[in-house]
Amino acid sequence: MNASTRTLLALTLAAAFGGFAATAVHEGKIAPALAADAAAAAPAAVPAAAALPSAVAGTPLPSLAPMLKRVLPAVVSVHSQQRVRISNPFANDPFFRRMFPNIPQERINQSLGSGVIVDAQRGLVLTNHHVIEGADEVSVTLADGRTLQAEFVGSDPDTDVALMRIPVPKDTPLTAIPLADSSRLQVGDFVVAVGNPFGIGQTVTSGIVSAVGRSGLQGLGYQNFIQTDASINPGNSGGALVNLDGQLVGINTASFNPRGSMAGNIGLGFAIPSNLAGDVMRQLLATGEVHRGSLGIDTQDVDARIAGGLGLDAARGAVVTRVYPQSAAAAAGLQVGDVILAANGQRIDDRDTLRNFEGLQAVGSQVTLDLRRDGRPLQLTATLREQPRSVTGATLDPRLSGASFAELPASARQAGIGGVLVESVARGSRAADNGLRQGDVVIAANSGRFDDLSGFRLSFSRQPPQLVLRIVRGNAQGDLLMQ
Repeated sequence: MNASTRTLLALTLAAAFGGFAATAVHEGKIAPALAADAAAAAPAAVPAAAALPSAVAGTPLPSLAPMLKRVLPAVVSVHSQQRVRISNPFANDPFFRRMFPNIPQERINQSLGSGVIVDAQRGLVLTNHHVIEGADEVSVTLADGRTLQAEFVGSDPDTDVALMRIPVPKDTPLTAIPLADSSRLQVGDFVVAVGNPFGIGQTVTSGIVSAVGRSGLQGLGYQNFIQTDASINPGNSGGALVNLDGQLVGINTASFNPRGSMAGNIGLGFAIPSNLAGDVMRQLLATGEVHRGSLGIDTQDVDARIAGGLGLDAARGAVVTRVYPQSAAAAAGLQVGDVILAANGQRIDDRDTLRNFEGLQAVGSQVTLDLRRDGRPLQLTATLREQPRSVTGATLDPRLSGASFAELPASARQAGIGGVLVESVARGSRAADNGLRQGDVVIAANSGRFDDLSGFRLSFSRQPPQLVLRIVRGNAQGDLLMQ
C-alpha cells in the first residue's frame, strides 16, 4: 500500500469517526472505550488541535471578552415569588377539612428575570416592572453565585422600569455598569445583550441596533424602544444592553414572535433606552413614583374627511378637540381645531403618537409644537404641567363617595381602551352600595364625554339629575345607576 493510499485511508477513518462521534454526542452516549479504539486506529493521521490564533497577519483578532469581564459581574438574576390564595370549595367544608387537613390554601408563583447593578455603592438594581410585579419576595443572584434579598424601591408600570436595592457586601464590593447617553445611539451600532434567558444562567448575545425610537407596539405602555437583533428571550427581561465600551444603553424588556414569547427569538428584541430608565430611576429614588407632564388636551385622529375640511395635504396628525382650563395647552394658546403635526421635531401621526410622546416627558418640560391652524403653519411652545394621578369620587359627585378613580395604564390605552380606572372602593360606602367595584373601567357616563381622568373630572362641572356609568368588568359590559 503506497503512501497516498495510506493517507486517504487514514483521512477516511478520521472522517468516519468524526461523524460517529458527533452523532454519539448528539445522542448523549459517547463511550470512552470506543473513543480510545478509534483514536488507536489512526495514531498519526490526525494532528493535535492547535490553539486559536490571537492575531492574523499581525493584526489582533477582535474579541468582546475584555469588555464582558467588566460587564458580567454587574448583571444579575432576579427571582420573585408571589403567594396566591387558592379558591378551593372543599377547604371551608368541616368534613373535608377533617378528612384532609393538609388541603393547600395557597400556591407559590415563581418567575425568573434579570437585572443590572447601576450603583455599586448604594446597591441599586434596575429591572423590568413585569419581572417583579405583584411579588411578595424578591432575591437577586450575583454572577459569582451569591444570593441576596432585594428591597423594593419603586416601579413604573407605564414604562416597565423597576428599581430595587440590595445590601452591599463588606468583603466583596459590587460591580456596576455606567449609563451611556442613549440619545447618541444610531442604527447599525453594535450592541451586546446580557441576561438569564429561560433560567439557564448568564448568557451573552450580540447584534446591532435595528431601529431607535420604536413605538406602536400593542400592550407595552409608553414606548421609545431600541430595537435590536441581539437575541432577547424570556428571562432576558431586565437585563443589560451594552455598547462595545461596556456602557449601559438599554434595559432589555421584550421580544416579538408571532407564536408567542416562549417560542423564542426571531431577531426582534426591544430595550428601554438608558436615558429613559435613568430618568425613571431618579424619580423613584426621590419620591417612589413617577410624575409625568401633560398638555391638558383631548385630541382625535385626522382622517381624510377632517384633512380635507382643514386644508391639510395628508391625513395625519392629532386635531385638538378640547383644551382644559389652567392647562399647559391653554397657557400656550392652543385652540380647538389646531392640528398637531410634530412635537420637539418628532413626527405626530395620530393621537396615540401624541399621547405616547406626552407620557415620556417630565413635568416642567418645554415642548415645541408644530401646528396647522386654519390651514397655516404655526409653532407654539408649551411648558408641561403635572398630570392628575387620581381623584376621589366625593369631590365629583356625592353618589360616587367612597370610590377613587385613576388614569388607565398606558398599556390599556395602547390596546385601544379609553376611560378611567376605579382604583378603590371603600366597603360600605355609597359607591359600593351602588355596585361599583375596584378594577372596573368606566368608559362612558351621562355626565358628559371623556377620554381620560381630566375629561372625567371636567364632565362633572354640572352634576346630572340621574348619574349612569357604563363600565367594563372583566369581559362584561353594563350600566350602573348611581343613587
